[in-house]
Amino acid sequence: MSDEQRDAALGIHTVGNQYGFPQMAHYHRYEPTPYEGLDVLFDRFSITGRTFVDIGCGKGRVPLYVYDRFRIRVTGIDMKEQYIDEANVNKNAYLRKIGGKPQLIQFVQHYAQAYDIADTDDVFFFFNPFSVQIFMKFLENVLASYEQSPRKLTIIFYYPSHDYVEYMEQTPFTFVEEIRIPTLYKSNENERFLVYEM
Repeated sequence: MSDEQRDAALGIHTVGNQYGFPQMAHYHRYEPTPYEGLDVLFDRFSITGRTFVDIGCGKGRVPLYVYDRFRIRVTGIDMKEQYIDEANVNKNAYLRKIGGKPQLIQFVQHYAQAYDIADTDDVFFFFNPFSVQIFMKFLENVLASYEQSPRKLTIIFYYPSHDYVEYMEQTPFTFVEEIRIPTLYKSNENERFLVYEM
């Protein structure tokens, strides 16, 4: 099935227009993670955490996919109000079509480095949303949250940047697995997921 067909099956609309590049150099444009990739990832890696957090969630595709598949609490964070508005439209459309518990799905307009990490947030997903400098600040907040509330933490990168991978080597996180998207990886070696845990 195409991404459009997968959207339709969930009752949402996450394909289509990207609103251009952000005005700030540290932030990258929105692009949805392909459903094909999400299928490959979660066929290999099952989420056992309490809350899945998508940093730079755009229109909400990944959190809604994760909720639909695992029925766990999901949070999407994005700095752009327009994306959060669309993510909430998608959430409401999904709930009308599929059902579920509205309180387990939330979308928050926030800069990632200022997001107040809950002690239940334990799986973090990144599709290269911003520069490594912002990622470093966000990870500092994750580690501070861990100090207050120790728990297993998982970080998943899609299309990981070299800077992120290099920085992760300096953190307490351990590399767990590389998961390639077979049909896409042949033409682009960045079409993969990297999983880290602490």
